[in-house]
Amino acid sequence: MPVLALNDLYMRYGDGPDVLHAINLNLAPGSFHFLTGPSGAGKSSLLKLIYLAQHSARGRMRLFGQNISQCSRNEKALLRRRIGVVFQEFRLLDHLSVFENIALPLRAAGIKREDYEEDVVELLSWVGLGDAINDFPRTLSGGEKQRVAIARAVVAKPELLIADEPTGNVDPQMAIRLMRLFVELNRLGSTVLIASHDLQLVRASGAPVLTINEGHLSPPKAPRKRGLT
Repeated sequence: MPVLALNDLYMRYGDGPDVLHAINLNLAPGSFHFLTGPSGAGKSSLLKLIYLAQHSARGRMRLFGQNISQCSRNEKALLRRRIGVVFQEFRLLDHLSVFENIALPLRAAGIKREDYEEDVVELLSWVGLGDAINDFPRTLSGGEKQRVAIARAVVAKPELLIADEPTGNVDPQMAIRLMRLFVELNRLGSTVLIASHDLQLVRASGAPVLTINEGHLSPPKAPRKRGLT
């Protein structure tokens, strides 16, 4: 059963025109895809739809086997807990430390600090922020905030990870390091969908590539062997 199935799906904002047109997409469990396309093509709109921040105008969407149109608000909230999201605008909580921001999904799941503290510290080291554990978002650069947002999205090992331009604010070396983190999460079983303008990184990954243009989604191109260095 696909993790995500979109069938002939359209989406619009308010009373405006459709921004997504006849979208058909299946993401198999444990798959890894990139989503590319020019600015304004509909990448962010499609991701918002997938993590249930927006509703479709018509068509059918199934997430983890559930028909979204038949889900209650509480059922949708439970589905969201199975998704990790890296937002372009970070969405960190300024009154919480770096450690506390990353640990939020684990706290929300009712896990005790002593059971996740070591994992969060290890993840902070992986993204190059081991010395910033007690810092607050207002003291961080854009690239550092991006790394915190990525760590928060992956810390709970979500079944589905969605990332919107996750390497847009970091240098090339860190971008490769973060991509390795996504690849490792995928190897552990997570389904991964990453929107990116970085075509060099996309090609190096060897993952199948979905292309969206003017709200129309093209079938994925055949994957190549991964070559991140």
